[in-house]
Amino acid sequence: MKISRKTILNVILILFILSFFVTPIGYYGKIWLNRAFSFSPSVIEKSERQQITDYDWQLKDEDWNFFNFKRSKGNVILINLWASWRLPSEAELASIQELYDKYKGKVDFYIVTNEEQEPVKAFMEEHNFTFPVTYLIIGEKMAVDTSKVPSSYVIDKAGNIVIHNEGIADWSTTKVYKLLDELIAE
Repeated sequence: MKISRKTILNVILILFILSFFVTPIGYYGKIWLNRAFSFSPSVIEKSERQQITDYDWQLKDEDWNFFNFKRSKGNVILINLWASWRLPSEAELASIQELYDKYKGKVDFYIVTNEEQEPVKAFMEEHNFTFPVTYLIIGEKMAVDTSKVPSSYVIDKAGNIVIHNEGIADWSTTKVYKLLDELIAE
């Protein structure tokens, strides 16, 4: 019995597709695909921007100490809502790390999760992320909508929401850098 070339190619294709479901190759392939198809977030038109009116938002820092979001009033702020168990979040956080490395000290970063501390620490170490993690306190009033993960906000010094992006985005782009430079200079 002779096996045709077409049959061999079909078997190879099926094995390749199955590898996405049962091997680590698939996991990393999914992350790569998420990164490849994430784009720079869209800026909200000035006339359509909403403003944060209440900065009174209790959070926890990476050491589990309470602090208030009020400390960032008057600063440029990036808020990213994520979860370590969500593959799209993992895909997005690499560009958040690049943005953090470029703008730490100039922009206030709130990389917010509602998870427990231990799994988050393990996730951060595994991926060599160094940005500060902020922990959400469930039941507290919040300055922004935290119900959709992943999602992100960029807020200017006056409290206007300049970017609201639901889903993942590529934060390490010239467009984002230019916008942040403009917001910092205001």
